[in-house]
Amino acid sequence: MYKRILLATDGSALSKKAHKSAVQLAALMDAQLFAVKVIPRYPVAYFEGAIAIDPATVKQVETQWETDAKKVLESVVALGSAAGVTVKPIVVRSDLIADAVMSAAKKQKCDLIVMASHGRRGIKRLLLGSETQHVLTHSQTPVLVLR
Repeated sequence: MYKRILLATDGSALSKKAHKSAVQLAALMDAQLFAVKVIPRYPVAYFEGAIAIDPATVKQVETQWETDAKKVLESVVALGSAAGVTVKPIVVRSDLIADAVMSAAKKQKCDLIVMASHGRRGIKRLLLGSETQHVLTHSQTPVLVLR
């Protein structure tokens, strides 16, 4: 049924549970798994724009984010290898997480997106937003949400 599955991860504990489910689903479907981690383009300070940030510091922070993202994705690749699933890790730089996830799914010609949801409700959801909700309501690719 599904041959190309995109797993969107943020590296959180909840997201790591989704790693296992996505790998298991890919194994059952004999599908290729694409694991994507979206990282911001630049450091976001509390008073953004109020102070100049040294370009060397920006580069250092961005390099650290990319290193951390690769570690998260390496754990998905390892899970996939153990289950006999091919996993392609993808690091995307974007400030619009949901849009980047949907774009990656389209670029990789995925037929399913797998994501975790924290299940925030009420004021927390309003204040913190929900990237999963945005993908769920705007994606043209089917989305499997895990909690």
